[in-house]
Amino acid sequence: MELLDKLNWRYAAKAMNGKKVAQEKIDNIIEAARLAPTSSGLQPFEIIVVKNKAIKEAIRPVAWNQSMITDCSHLLVFAAWDTYTEERINKMFDLTNEIRGFKNEGWENYRKMLLVAYPQKDAEENFNHAAKQAYIAFSAAIIAAAYEGVDTTPIEGFDPAKVDEILGLREKGLRSCVLLPIGYRDVDSDWLVNLKKVRKSTEDLVTVIE
Repeated sequence: MELLDKLNWRYAAKAMNGKKVAQEKIDNIIEAARLAPTSSGLQPFEIIVVKNKAIKEAIRPVAWNQSMITDCSHLLVFAAWDTYTEERINKMFDLTNEIRGFKNEGWENYRKMLLVAYPQKDAEENFNHAAKQAYIAFSAAIIAAAYEGVDTTPIEGFDPAKVDEILGLREKGLRSCVLLPIGYRDVDSDWLVNLKKVRKSTEDLVTVIE
């Protein structure tokens, strides 16, 4: 299967060569993330696409000085909502009604349930839930990038508060949760490029209950 071949090809690139990725490929990767499933369809995150060299250079020191931050073509920052609010929930439910062209009683009852459940929760609990949804889209972006023949490096090793400050995320009600440099591997500098992929066997990973 072509997709599985691509996933066997991909790895977390430890060095990138600075080559620019075609905008069409970037658009496809972002679209895959946009189409990813999320809890209640709320999509409680935003994706900040950093192309600006100066901003990449500002982020690199607060991301363990990882070279991929500055040597990538595009740096995707997945930023989750800092909490769930009535306004945010209503916006997504209203969008659904607008696109589908009708209101559904069951759907409206579900809206009311979420409005009772989420806004009253602790903001940190809500952020953690939203961040999990961002990770689903993040995974979709990684898979799409592999399909496009483009390298990525999933990065959690950074100071979120500093990245938030650099990008002005807190003022927008967002908090960074994971970074994704997109580019092309530097085969001469990457120590990981020729090493075999290591994963658990299917037998160790999967339990089938008949």
